[in-house]
Amino acid sequence: MFTTQTPHVRAGRREWAGLAVLMIPVLLISIDNTVLGFAIPAISTGLHPTGTQLLWIVDIYALMLAGLLVAMGSIGDRVGRRKLLVIGAFGFGLASLLAAFSTSAEMLIVSRALLGLFGATLMPSTLSLIRNIFVNDKDRRVAVATWAAMFSGGAALGPIVGGILLEHFHWSAIFFINLPLIAVFIPAAIVLLPESRDPNPGRIDPLSIVLSMLMLAPLVFAIKHVMADGVDLVFWASIIVAVAAGIGFVLRQLDSSNPMLDVRLFANKVFTSAVLSNLLSVMGLAGFLFFGTQLLQLVLGLSPVEAALVLVPGLGTSIVAGYVAVPIMVRLQPRVVVPCALVLNAIGLGIVAFTPEHSVAGMLISFLILGVGLGTAEVITNDLILAAVPANKAGAASAISETAYEFGSVMGTAVLGGLTTAVYGSHLQSTLGAKASGAEFETLGSALEHASAQGGRLGDQLAEAAVASFDLGVQWAAGGAVVLVLIAAVLTSFGLRGAGRLLPVSAEAVDREPTSVS
Repeated sequence: MFTTQTPHVRAGRREWAGLAVLMIPVLLISIDNTVLGFAIPAISTGLHPTGTQLLWIVDIYALMLAGLLVAMGSIGDRVGRRKLLVIGAFGFGLASLLAAFSTSAEMLIVSRALLGLFGATLMPSTLSLIRNIFVNDKDRRVAVATWAAMFSGGAALGPIVGGILLEHFHWSAIFFINLPLIAVFIPAAIVLLPESRDPNPGRIDPLSIVLSMLMLAPLVFAIKHVMADGVDLVFWASIIVAVAAGIGFVLRQLDSSNPMLDVRLFANKVFTSAVLSNLLSVMGLAGFLFFGTQLLQLVLGLSPVEAALVLVPGLGTSIVAGYVAVPIMVRLQPRVVVPCALVLNAIGLGIVAFTPEHSVAGMLISFLILGVGLGTAEVITNDLILAAVPANKAGAASAISETAYEFGSVMGTAVLGGLTTAVYGSHLQSTLGAKASGAEFETLGSALEHASAQGGRLGDQLAEAAVASFDLGVQWAAGGAVVLVLIAAVLTSFGLRGAGRLLPVSAEAVDREPTSVS
């Protein structure tokens, strides 16, 4: 049965219980996005991937998410968001088992790709169900703050959970943790979550889905390729495919009466600025987690648990900042708060970029400041994105927001992680010459393992050269991240000028379309 609610209806116990249930897949996705961070050294020595394979192991998950989120958001609008959540959770569990039992780098890449595919069925439904369940603006903002806090907090929690597990178990344990959460989520979702869908959906467009993937995958591949092999025909071919698919995708959406992705939304500079802020700030976070987790363990010599504990304060500040952002936005303009939050991101990353010698205290302070900026920006920009669309299109808008997040994660690892790897390899070659040409020097973890096997003075020299090269790569990558988030701060200071303060009551929402839920 469908009921129509007005924007004045406040949420009750069932709605807040539903929010708690929705936080389970949010944590699953965000933790899995970053849990691999502390496992990179163990995977490097256990499966012996090449440097490029290691980046793909990290990236393929978020790449599949980014490429399919829009499509899955559109499918959820049509078949039912709760139904898609339950199907996706079951598939996510099976893919987690496959990843846990991977015996090669190639198998782990495929498993992570499947995790990304099923993860893409989860994320659009969580935020769009929030948009439909919480029809009162004040309730919705608290719910969105919780969603953003769990998303950014889960991203920070991933390495912490990974660090603790790796201290006591094999690296495959990081995938087994998904199973009990899924076992709790599926029955709870069926009981507590309402079904919702677009009452007037268009047809599913397979060509648009293919074009969206062809737009993103070759672009990320081109970035990875240019970092490893420079500009060549493969690079230009990948770029041409990505651009051609992107143009085709946009033209197809403009020509459709019911597009998979309403690209006309990007004509709204507030909407576009909010999406851009998400993308660039998450790029900085992804880059930090890629090189920071290796820096803490392999350069500063911390155990996985010790390294994880360094990130705990940043996790806490990220969650707190998300909730504090709600009352702040009643008093201050988004065009002031969001750029300030991005500047905090830049300061946190700048500590890593411009510190001559990295330290545990420096990394702790860096992530602490980064957490404040990210938690604040995520809540505000996600609310701006959701407020721009009617409730029956919440899946598509949610998918755009999450695509920006996941694509930012992909690009952060591809660009900043790739820059770290490229500078590391180049500097190591210039230091050691022909000695550094072997596959054992492609990653810092494998280089240190090789140095340890050599032993003696030669081993010490190899280890020292590898650590110094990686340290330089980290500085370059963190410096690049600083530039990205400062660009985002400048752009959003202009782009959010049309966004007023968030009202404490729902007066601005009275004329919105009613929400249909079952």
